[in-house]
Amino acid sequence: MGSCMQCGKTSQLISMPLALCAHCIRTHFITVWPHVQKVHAQARRKFGLPAFPPAADNGLECHLCTNQCRISEGERGYCGVRQNLDGEFTKNGISLGNFSCYYDRLPTNCVADWVCPGGTDSGFPHCSYSPGIEYGYKNLAVFFQSCTFNCLFCQNWHYRESSLLSLFEKGPEAIANWVDDKTACICYFGGDPSSQIIYALQASQTARKERKEQILRICWETNGSMNSQYLKKAAQLSLVSGGCLKIDLKAWSDEIHSALCGVSNQRTLSNFKLMAKLHATRPDPPLLTASTLLIPGYVDESEVSQIAAFIAGLDKSIPYSLLGFYPHFLMNDLPPTSKKHAQRCRQAALDAGLEKVKIGNQHLLGSSY
Repeated sequence: MGSCMQCGKTSQLISMPLALCAHCIRTHFITVWPHVQKVHAQARRKFGLPAFPPAADNGLECHLCTNQCRISEGERGYCGVRQNLDGEFTKNGISLGNFSCYYDRLPTNCVADWVCPGGTDSGFPHCSYSPGIEYGYKNLAVFFQSCTFNCLFCQNWHYRESSLLSLFEKGPEAIANWVDDKTACICYFGGDPSSQIIYALQASQTARKERKEQILRICWETNGSMNSQYLKKAAQLSLVSGGCLKIDLKAWSDEIHSALCGVSNQRTLSNFKLMAKLHATRPDPPLLTASTLLIPGYVDESEVSQIAAFIAGLDKSIPYSLLGFYPHFLMNDLPPTSKKHAQRCRQAALDAGLEKVKIGNQHLLGSSY
């Protein structure tokens, strides 16, 4: 049970670390923003990460993502990977990747498994081994240990406890070495691929070149904050390989998004709009999918309805996944997403005009509120 420091409201749907209700975030954002910044800064300092995107007057300029960091000598960027040493950027995220990886048998719990070649009859025979689920094959899941956002509800925050520098550094050939005859797809997630997108592009090209005789789809799960020029290259790899681009639209309101993630959603929305134009060029399997985590008290039917209307205005056929929230990281005092909440949000998305809407992670859904 939390209380809003702005209006005094008490509710189980107000997270105590944030101490703000959604209404006050939306309507009193300028007033509450300094408090929000302190919450994010404290969460990041615990892991040795910069409290805010560096903005040194004479710092090295990084253009990989929306944060546009200007990093002074010896400092790291907001993502924790890009570093200025002796006036030059380190190779991290460029020719060296900071990641861990593992195999997932198909079908897997991928956000897009209900529309992708690995979990459906979509894309056969050009980019799928089977006229249905690819039983006997697997996905190479590549988890990047860096992120361009600071989500207070992060489901994968534990990666921050690992070394951010040398523990997992590998060259682009490392991922190719993991690909075997039964690897049907590579999926980059995390964290987020945005801060290591150049490395991921190089690794993907290397893997596909070495395995040019086999189906090897390239997929991305991202917050969509990367430089649009690199996003276009990532999307092209997915387009030609039969893979998909999964962009997480965490909130519609820029105020809610900034409060929950520490960063604006404007780059994400503009990038999504850009990718929607490519989606029409390959409807089967769908190139672009969207997802939203239904955070109790913050990401409600209003947020979902506006996100869905935005997507439908671009292309009604873009698949949209609504994901169940489970208490994590700083928002571990909120209840799981309820079945009623998920069903209301799904109906709101359908009412907004989308044709394909699925509730994912249903095993996480609760029954309260």
